[in-house]
Amino acid sequence: MNTPPLPTAETVPSMLAGAIGQIEFARRYTLELLAATPRERWFEMPADLPTNIAWQVGHLTVSQYGLLLFRIRGREPDDLELIPGKFRKAYGRGSVPSADPASQPSPGELLDRMAKVYEVAGRELPSVDAATLLEPVDMPYAAFPNKLGAILFCPLHEQIHCGHIGMLRRALGLDPVR
Repeated sequence: MNTPPLPTAETVPSMLAGAIGQIEFARRYTLELLAATPRERWFEMPADLPTNIAWQVGHLTVSQYGLLLFRIRGREPDDLELIPGKFRKAYGRGSVPSADPASQPSPGELLDRMAKVYEVAGRELPSVDAATLLEPVDMPYAAFPNKLGAILFCPLHEQIHCGHIGMLRRALGLDPVR
């Protein structure tokens, strides 16, 4: 498989603008799916499915923080309030979803935290310069081995989890969102 040429300082601005548009599209779709899912069902884990809506939302929040903020500019002092360590452990890669609503944030709290991360990322991303986005990152990475690759992967990752949310909705007996 041939790898595409690495982005250049000249191509980064248009690639970043396109990625931001895809991030916005993916989030609108995620929110549409979530709005059509009764919050009292967010912690149900249908038979033979090892996840639930609450975990998907928490995971998207942690992942978006990691891809759009931490990977780009590192951890800022306010980030511990934005994504506390306990939250990262509950919803990060390798975590195990729980069906116990008492052991995790409510759907409203999950949505609020997800919105805060999205808002901070949306405020910061447009001003990141091309030189920063071309800086290399360690594995794992997608698209390109630089910070821009993390941004490009973010909407793809969110859409994968939209598929999971759609599958969970169907397993819960809910109608598809059209």
